[in-house]
Amino acid sequence: METDDEVKQIPETQFESKDYCYLQISFKSNSYYKWGLELSLYACMIGHLVLCPYTKVEESFNLQAIHDLIFHAGNVSQYDHMEFPGVVPRTFIGPIVIAVLSSPFLWIHWLLKMDKFIIQYLVRFILGSLVLVAFHKFKGSIEKHFGSVVSVWLQLITLSQFHIMYYMSRTLPNTFALILALFSFHFWLARNQRMFIVASAAVVVVFRAELSILLGLIALGEVISGRLKILTVIGVGIPAGLWMLGLTVTVDSFFWMRPVWPEGEVLWFNIFLNKSSEWGTSPWAWYFYSALPRALLTSIFFIPFAFAMDSRVRVILYPVFGFILVYSFLPHKELRFIIYTIPLLNAAAARTCAQIWNNRLKSTFHGVLVHFTCLHFALNICATLLILTISYHNYAGGYAIAKLHSIESADKDVNVHIDVYCAQTGVSRFTEINPRWRYNKTENLPLGGLEIMQFSHLLMEWPKNADSSHLPYLNTHTIINITHGYSHWGVDFSTFPPIQVFLRPRVLLLKRNLSYPSLIVNTNGIKSLRS
Repeated sequence: METDDEVKQIPETQFESKDYCYLQISFKSNSYYKWGLELSLYACMIGHLVLCPYTKVEESFNLQAIHDLIFHAGNVSQYDHMEFPGVVPRTFIGPIVIAVLSSPFLWIHWLLKMDKFIIQYLVRFILGSLVLVAFHKFKGSIEKHFGSVVSVWLQLITLSQFHIMYYMSRTLPNTFALILALFSFHFWLARNQRMFIVASAAVVVVFRAELSILLGLIALGEVISGRLKILTVIGVGIPAGLWMLGLTVTVDSFFWMRPVWPEGEVLWFNIFLNKSSEWGTSPWAWYFYSALPRALLTSIFFIPFAFAMDSRVRVILYPVFGFILVYSFLPHKELRFIIYTIPLLNAAAARTCAQIWNNRLKSTFHGVLVHFTCLHFALNICATLLILTISYHNYAGGYAIAKLHSIESADKDVNVHIDVYCAQTGVSRFTEINPRWRYNKTENLPLGGLEIMQFSHLLMEWPKNADSSHLPYLNTHTIINITHGYSHWGVDFSTFPPIQVFLRPRVLLLKRNLSYPSLIVNTNGIKSLRS
C-alpha cells in the first residue's frame, strides 16, 4: 500500500517536473488546511444545529434533564421525568456532564436576560463539541494507521454525509454513547488496550448496552491476534465495569428516587422482553438495504474495494458487520442504533479514495477515477441538502410554540395545553420561555371536555382525517395559526431545483374565545365554568 508519505519519496525522475511539483504542493497544502478541515467540521455541526434547533421525542429525556439540572438543581421534585418518566429510565450522567460544562456560560444568560431557548443552542453545541473532540482522536488514530491522505478523506466524507453531522448535537442516548465509542476505537487502533477496555466498560454499562456486541467482537479479534490477553480483559474489565455500575446506580438512584440501573432496565425491556417491537418492526436485512445506504450515501460503493485491497481494513470491518448482523435480529430497528459503525465504515471508504488519489498521476484512467471520487463527494452533499431540508420541516411543534410566543404579548395571561404530537416534535422546557405563562402537557384529555376548557390556548396536531373530531372547538375557539410540516418530496423538472419538498398542515394553534366560559375548580373540588 502507498501512503502519502511513501508517495513523497518517489524520485523526481519518475514524474515530469511539473507533476511532481504539483504532488508536493498537494501534500504541503494538506498540512496548511488541517485546521481548515477541523473548522469545517465545527461549522457543519453548527449549521445543522442552527437550521434544526428543535428536538424530537427520542431526545427529550436528556434535553429535559439538562434543563432541570440547570434551572432546578437539587430540587428533583420539579424535574420533568417525575411527571413524564417515559417507558424506561435513562441515566443522568450524560446530562450532568453537559450541565456542568454549560454552567460557566449561564452568567451571560442571566446578565443579558437572554431568551431561555438560547441555552438549548448552548447545550447542544457543547454536546456536538464533545463528539468532535472524540472524532478528532479517532481521526488521529486512523492517520497513524493508514496515513494522512486517508485521514483527510475521512473528514471530507464525514462532512459530505448527513447523519453523523446531524446527530452530533442531538441529545440522543446514542450520541452520548458515540463519544465513548469513538474514544474506544481510538484506543483500539492506538493499541492502548487497557484504556480500550475501560472506555468500553463505561459506554456499555452506562449508556448503551448493545455496544457490548461491537466492542466485544473487537476485543475478541484482539485476543485471537494475540495483542490482548484474556487476563488483561478480566483484570481490567471487571473492576472497570463494577466501578461504572456503582457510579450509574448511585447517581441515577438519587435522581429517580429508587434503586435503579437504567441501562440494565433498558436491556431487559428491549432484549429479553422484546417490548421495543411495540414501536414498529422492520425486516431482518433493513440495516443493510435501507439504513446503511442512507447513512453512507454514495460512499458505500468504495467500501468493498477497501475490504479487498487492505487486510487492515478487514480487521476494522469484521466487527462492524458482525455487530450489524447480530443486531438485525432485534425486530425494532432505527438508524441511530448503528450510528457507531458509520465512522469505521467511512474510514474504509476513505482508504479507497486515498488509494485513487495517490495513484492519480499514473495514467489517464486513474485521473478519471479521481474525478469520479470527487463527484461522489458532490453527490453526497446534494443528498445531504435534501435530507437537511426535510429535517428542517420535521419539528412542527417547536415552530408552533415559537409562533405562539410571537403572536401573544409577553404580559398576557396565557395558559397553553400542548398535545402529545407537539411535545414529540419540538416542544421542550427550553421552549417555555415566558415565566408568567403556564405550559401544560397533560395527556389524554378528552376533546371538548371541561378540563381542556381551562386553557386559553391549545397546540394540537392537525387531524389526520376530515372527521368531526375537532368540531367541539368550532364555536369555542379561533384558529390563530396553522404550522406546516414535511409531507413528501418529489421531482419536478419545470422548477429549479427539480427536487421539491412538499408540506402539509401539521399543528393547529387555537385560542379560546373571550365570550366562552373557562373551567374553575372550587375548594371542594367541584368543577364549574366561569365567563
